[in-house]
Amino acid sequence: MMKINCNDTLAVSLHRVLNADLNEHGTVFGGRILELVDGEASVAAMRVTRSTVVTATMDHLQFFQPFHLQDSMCMEAYVTGLGHRSLEIFVKVIGENLKTGERFVGFSCFITFVIQDPNKFIQYDQVIPQSAEQKAMIAGYETRRKYRKEIRKNQARFVNLISTDKPWKTQN
Repeated sequence: MMKINCNDTLAVSLHRVLNADLNEHGTVFGGRILELVDGEASVAAMRVTRSTVVTATMDHLQFFQPFHLQDSMCMEAYVTGLGHRSLEIFVKVIGENLKTGERFVGFSCFITFVIQDPNKFIQYDQVIPQSAEQKAMIAGYETRRKYRKEIRKNQARFVNLISTDKPWKTQN
């Protein structure tokens, strides 16, 4: 059984909030946060797979508190579960008001990545936590995995309900 320490998958980066990140409310645009965390999580995923990975799902997205112009965003991502070709990454974004030093939890989510090459597989079968937070996140992996499997069962039916017709064409 091959094991990997959670901290060996850890990816950390800082982002200073700039005007270009802001929406009309003066807070960071949610899509910008998703872009940043997807990139951060891919680093953690590739530290395990050493292969190109693609984003399969983002779930349990929680926007806890908005980020403002005087804030920085510290993104942390680490592996919380392993499959044969897929793996789950937990990402959190900690905000810091750069004028006051106040820190806050602004965002978290789980992202599942799949190895792009169908002939490659994950060499590890266990992630070993190093902190209480990591232990809690890893402990919930199987429940989240079962939830995603249920969602995928219904996906084909759901996708078939979505029209691909051109909305500007009138139907007679």
